[in-house]
Amino acid sequence: MIATMRPDATLKEIADTVRAIEAFGARTIITRLEERTLIGIISKGAKIPVDLIREMQGIESVETSDEPFQLVSRQFHPRNTIIRIGKSKVGDGGLAIIAGPCSVESKDQILTTARYCAVAEVTLLRGGAFKPRSSPYSFQGLGEEGLRLLAEAGKDVGLPVITEVLTPETVELTTEYADVLQIGARSMQNFKLLEAVGQCGRPVLLKRGMHATIEEFLLAAEYIYTYGNKEIILCERGIRTFERYTRNTLDISAVPVLKQLSHLPVFVDPSHAAGRRELILPLSKAAIAAGADGLMIETHPDPDEALSDGSQSLPPEQFSEAIGDIRRFFQAVCGNEK
Repeated sequence: MIATMRPDATLKEIADTVRAIEAFGARTIITRLEERTLIGIISKGAKIPVDLIREMQGIESVETSDEPFQLVSRQFHPRNTIIRIGKSKVGDGGLAIIAGPCSVESKDQILTTARYCAVAEVTLLRGGAFKPRSSPYSFQGLGEEGLRLLAEAGKDVGLPVITEVLTPETVELTTEYADVLQIGARSMQNFKLLEAVGQCGRPVLLKRGMHATIEEFLLAAEYIYTYGNKEIILCERGIRTFERYTRNTLDISAVPVLKQLSHLPVFVDPSHAAGRRELILPLSKAAIAAGADGLMIETHPDPDEALSDGSQSLPPEQFSEAIGDIRRFFQAVCGNEK
């Protein structure tokens, strides 16, 4: 439910409305636009007397959304959400790039990667410290040591860092090291984890589950938003289909659909979608043409020796060439530069 205040509503009228709504057991989230203030009403079973709220001073309208997700919808927030990360802005019309290895393996590996990523002027350095793997015998990450190495590498080259968080219990620890938290595809519907990152005070990149519909994806984002975190990046990373040639099937149509339905920035991860490094560049270009706000690309100093996902990681020289090609394509298509 969304309560819209009149353009001339006073701060007292807005505060009185919020108090009245919360007195009935609901929670509220406020969005301030240039002309109006919108109050998102999170009832969670509370009975809200809509007619009584409509009669309050300063109220223009009270409406229920047609969508099952409300706070992440464009109805609630018509303008694009812009998120500041370090010195960069995400969702402002430029192209943000997240790059780095699947896993932090050693100090030399992550520092080497960080240095050539910094030369390529990427937005964020990525690296996994806690790795959810399909096989229990695969490399599971270095844990807190990996977080420390990632943070040190980012600081050394002046890049903010992003890493995946797996459990509610590790959210606090991860926020000590990372500038952005990532929710992986396998954790998209870990609702306790979504609740925890909703209260973590860091931007969150939420990956679409491999079997998730767009509605389910946006409802996962809604969970985070309802707990107070408005800095959410949606990331399409491919869905599971019957196709075996690629690791997943990149749902490129999800990009314009998400941009239409939601105000949140939309990224694409071509590395996980393809599982093959030779497809990263064409899929990146397709994502840009579809309107993506950013890309997440895996790179490793020596992919053949990588402990995880080497086949979808670009080696340094190929990575630098691809980033240059991507930026030229973005300039040609969008007429804009990051």
